[in-house]
Amino acid sequence: MRILLLSQFYPPIVGGEERHVRNLAAALAERGNQVAVATLWYPGAEKFERDGAVTVYRLRGTLQRLSWLFAESERRHAPPFPDPELVLGLRRVIANEQPDVVHAHNWLVASFLPIKRHYRLPLVVTMHDYGLTCPKKNLVRNGALCTGPGLAKCLSCTASHYGLVKGAVTMIGNMASGAWLRRTADMFITVSRAVAQHTGLARSRLPFEVIHNFVPNDVGEAKVSADHPQPDLPDGNYILFVGDVTQPKGIGVLLKAYESLNGAPPLVLIGRWCSDAPQQLPPNVRLLAPRPHAAVMQAWRRCLFGVVPSTGPEPCATVVMEAMACGKAVIGTDIGGTPDLVDDGATGLVVPPGDSEALANAMKLLLARPDLCADLGAAGLARVEMLKARSIVPQIESVYEHVIRTNTQLVAPARWATFVSGRRR
Repeated sequence: MRILLLSQFYPPIVGGEERHVRNLAAALAERGNQVAVATLWYPGAEKFERDGAVTVYRLRGTLQRLSWLFAESERRHAPPFPDPELVLGLRRVIANEQPDVVHAHNWLVASFLPIKRHYRLPLVVTMHDYGLTCPKKNLVRNGALCTGPGLAKCLSCTASHYGLVKGAVTMIGNMASGAWLRRTADMFITVSRAVAQHTGLARSRLPFEVIHNFVPNDVGEAKVSADHPQPDLPDGNYILFVGDVTQPKGIGVLLKAYESLNGAPPLVLIGRWCSDAPQQLPPNVRLLAPRPHAAVMQAWRRCLFGVVPSTGPEPCATVVMEAMACGKAVIGTDIGGTPDLVDDGATGLVVPPGDSEALANAMKLLLARPDLCADLGAAGLARVEMLKARSIVPQIESVYEHVIRTNTQLVAPARWATFVSGRRR
């Protein structure tokens, strides 16, 4: 198959979604497919390059020229509505690549929608977040899980997040493109049951499948380069958190829980320090800057266990799978996609989000029971085999084959419902 992936960012701009798209592109190419990625240009980047067997096109958009709109120069997001230059850029990419299917991963899809009908290309959309209904994409309002969209509250929420004008434009654009996408996409993929539920796909007659994110087949074997030693990691045992150091990731709850422990090993935090993080860390807590992926995997292999204490509904936390791939027990929260990955008492422990006492008790249990910690880690290691590329990528390919086979023709809702109910995971 000839496959075109759409992703607003792509490595070296790194995040969970970007790493997923790159891993997917590489795995698809390894399986004999012709793969191209269309992504956004950033200052200093080449407009065309090869990433192994994958062709990468970096497109410049009209809004990307307005650097003052964006907090980070490299992360000039695609708008949730068609951008004229991006539409033209995607036309050129399609003319060059002649794809059989387009697979979009975020707001860059809005600039493909105006030309989809002309090219009659089947469109698969992976929902890595709640952007189909939430302009902020995280489904968090006033620090808690949002109960659902509403004009007044979405306007208020986006205004506080983006600013009044930018927030209003983002909300209106997201609502319009979301409605357009529902009418146009040939298949949705959601990365967890929570995403299917909170985006409304689970209650609709739209075609979708739940297919989790995945990790590379050799993820647990990644070796850190001699050029990147890690003397800042503790020599002995430690508890590990990896991710943005921010409140939706549960950092405040984690620090409060850790502070209540007596004689616990160090708590190591690896991630970006965000403005809403606590100003002072408790004793024995180490904050380490983001580092290469292989170094993070080494940190997982050396730790006692991992904590993923998110208070927001993480759609499908790759960090959980990476910890499990290193044979480590994980303490997660009962929100978002984490319960899809962590089976309480089997592959890890699950606690209520925002409950520092329950989190502290879970950490105490693993510290007091090395045998339980090891058993949970071993079970997680076995579980993650079903979340590696060799298991997940063929499922995605089968979706491509289906939408190509139907040749983008409209299919009666009842037939879609039969297809989905027979294959949903």
